[in-house]
Amino acid sequence: MTSDYALKLSAELESVSRVRAAQFFVTQRPWLDLYGVNVRPVAPFGSASSKPFVDPALIHRCLPDELLFEIFSRMTPYALGRAACVCRKWRYTIRNPMFWRNACLKAWQFSGVVENYRALHLRYDGSWRKMWLLRPRIRTDGLYVSRNTYIRAGVAEWKITNPVHVVCYFRYLRFYPSGRFLYKNSSQKVKDVAKCMNFRASKVDCVFGGHYTLSEDKVEAALLYPGLRPTVLRIRLRLRGTTAGANNRMDLHSLVTSGVNDNEANGPDEDILGVVGGWQEDETHNPDVPAISHKRGLTPFVFIPFEEVETSVLNLPVDRMDYYVPG
Repeated sequence: MTSDYALKLSAELESVSRVRAAQFFVTQRPWLDLYGVNVRPVAPFGSASSKPFVDPALIHRCLPDELLFEIFSRMTPYALGRAACVCRKWRYTIRNPMFWRNACLKAWQFSGVVENYRALHLRYDGSWRKMWLLRPRIRTDGLYVSRNTYIRAGVAEWKITNPVHVVCYFRYLRFYPSGRFLYKNSSQKVKDVAKCMNFRASKVDCVFGGHYTLSEDKVEAALLYPGLRPTVLRIRLRLRGTTAGANNRMDLHSLVTSGVNDNEANGPDEDILGVVGGWQEDETHNPDVPAISHKRGLTPFVFIPFEEVETSVLNLPVDRMDYYVPG
């Protein structure tokens, strides 16, 4: 009896010592200390609250609210969206309608101030931020890129009897707030093309300019290819976004090339949209240049900001990314 009791006691003592030793290896969870602690919300800039409150954050104690407000007023809407994720005070401050009003009036400046205010109250409940998130707009701070691939048969040589090649090429679009856009069709990568997508590009760069219009989420664009047989390129797109306010995708609905006569080709460049506005898909005004509706290379356009052209995945070669899903 005595020996059995001694064995049980030693086993219990051993288990207790093991538990004490295991306490040193338990993962610390600091967030458990926050349970039951009421965090007082920070009043936004310009609040009518009269209760004094000392912000514990060092940046808020060193940076006055007026200076913080001035910094936010100089930021782009997309930078404001990222800054709103920093803390509660910044989120409340960034919801000030003044930031979003300036951004909306600049984005839709050609609609006119009166039309913008009418759309604000009729469709977006008087909220400039809601208007910025829900109203379709074309982004001008980067490039819209369409990556297209197809399989081409190769030439049999040596032991390779049925070779095939994966051909990759891109369509590039850059839009301007003035209603003009640039178009380039090339096999060059995004980081190389971004340097020449401007109106100072030389003829060697093969960058062509045209005009576009935006109606709701539909984009109509046209440009004139110069040469002995002038050809007009008509593009119809639909603007959308992967998230609210992103506007980072364009579905390519149609891509048509047609011939134009000498009078239409020699007219002002701004009138090219008016000339082809009512044309049918198979209509051409030059019998030597038939109308062709292109059915290949209609991959949706993906928006890439200028600060991301060097690191975009679209720069990867075909052997590392044979197919790209724009989403």
